[in-house]
Amino acid sequence: MSILRASYGSSSSTSWKYDVFLSFRGVDTRKNFTDHLYNGLIREGIKVFKDDRDLEKGKSISVQLPNAIQESCISVVVFSRDYVSSSWCLDELVKIVDCKNNMGQTVIPIFYHVNPSLVIGQFEVAHGQHQEGFGDNIKNVQIWRNALMEITNLSGRELKDRYEAEFIEGVVKEISSKLSSSTSTSASTSTSASNLINLKRLVTASATAVITCLENLVMQEAHAHTIRVVGPITQYLTPFFFFKFFFEPTIYQTSPLSRAQVPKS
Repeated sequence: MSILRASYGSSSSTSWKYDVFLSFRGVDTRKNFTDHLYNGLIREGIKVFKDDRDLEKGKSISVQLPNAIQESCISVVVFSRDYVSSSWCLDELVKIVDCKNNMGQTVIPIFYHVNPSLVIGQFEVAHGQHQEGFGDNIKNVQIWRNALMEITNLSGRELKDRYEAEFIEGVVKEISSKLSSSTSTSASTSTSASNLINLKRLVTASATAVITCLENLVMQEAHAHTIRVVGPITQYLTPFFFFKFFFEPTIYQTSPLSRAQVPKS
């Protein structure tokens, strides 16, 4: 069963189970380049999904692979000579594009002994030469082609004639940097939200404290001038009241017997 036919519903969750998902053609790079990259990432404490190490026995591959892609913060696509001839690899690529566009997943293409500008051409050749091999998947060819075009147009890394160890070290550093940046952004967002909540609490607490102080002040002044406070205390907490009450305190005279407010004659 093609994983392209599996349910792909995009998740709204941004809580990643894996830091990195490795998409690669097993016969080309499983026991050399991809294995070295995997070990380099693991040494840096980066959690990586690699199919031969992380697929659970007895469970459907066509379900586990798309789930692992969706649960990864970064997908690393290792384009090698026969990557485009594998329907499994191409299905993974479609899912990766889906997660990139709908979940903000970061994608890093690596070109292992292949020219980025020739990947689409290699796909067309593989499709022409092995059309029978695609069988029922022939209807997915355009979907694969679109996914290839989107990912190969991203800024990536090309091995060319560089030493693999040095090249892999650079890839590991780039991934580590992206993960640190992602963590910092998440932490910053979380901190900002927390600060906003604390600010709201502070404002609420401060407003309550101010009102309480003003109420006490009104009652003290009312008692000092033997003024009877009638009705809710908050009606006296107005600019007009304070102006009249505190700046023109002699405007009122009170009867000590009734404590009723009497205008001065």
